[in-house]
Amino acid sequence: MPLDKKTLLDAVKEAKEKAGQKKFDQTVELILNIKEIDMKSPEGKFTQVVELPHVTAKPNKIFVVATGELALKARRANADKVIERADLEDLAGKKKDIRKIAVGYDVFISEAPLMPTVGRTLGPALGPRGKLPIPVPPNADVEALITKHRKTVVVRMRNQPIIQTRVGTQNQPDEEIVDNMSAVLRALEGKLKRGLKNIDVAFVKTSMGTPVKIKP
Repeated sequence: MPLDKKTLLDAVKEAKEKAGQKKFDQTVELILNIKEIDMKSPEGKFTQVVELPHVTAKPNKIFVVATGELALKARRANADKVIERADLEDLAGKKKDIRKIAVGYDVFISEAPLMPTVGRTLGPALGPRGKLPIPVPPNADVEALITKHRKTVVVRMRNQPIIQTRVGTQNQPDEEIVDNMSAVLRALEGKLKRGLKNIDVAFVKTSMGTPVKIKP
């Protein structure tokens, strides 16, 4: 299914026109119906982290588990939340607090030596949500990592041949949204057996708006 820049741009403009007047900046989503895929095969289930070229007005919230210098660097890099070993161990068994953390943050980064404790403590809540922590060594450039993951999205296909992911916000320039959509599509080229030919129908929509079919 050819999805050139002009085609995507026309669809984004129409989706914004059909967004309706809301008091908040709506998310813009790309929805893909996939064909000719065996959902029982490994090809039918995948999770891919894609770095978008443009951060949206709703950047990812970053949660960091680290100690010492790495924790200090994460705070300087304005991570949304940084906890150290003692804080992590204190969360053990507090299911309500752990669930709140799992829901409230988008990306989890952990100092590598703390990964076993993170897995035991936060894993049961993060795993089902596809938010497994990213391990980093103590000397990692955590600032660069936080900057990168502010603008990542998770592209996932499970159980149903449908992919749905956010690519921007209503108030974001149309061209930036199209660049983000193109980044997702490029990532899928290498994931789907026949590349974009496996896309049956594609839509773009705002969170409260009407879906607009992308017409190649």
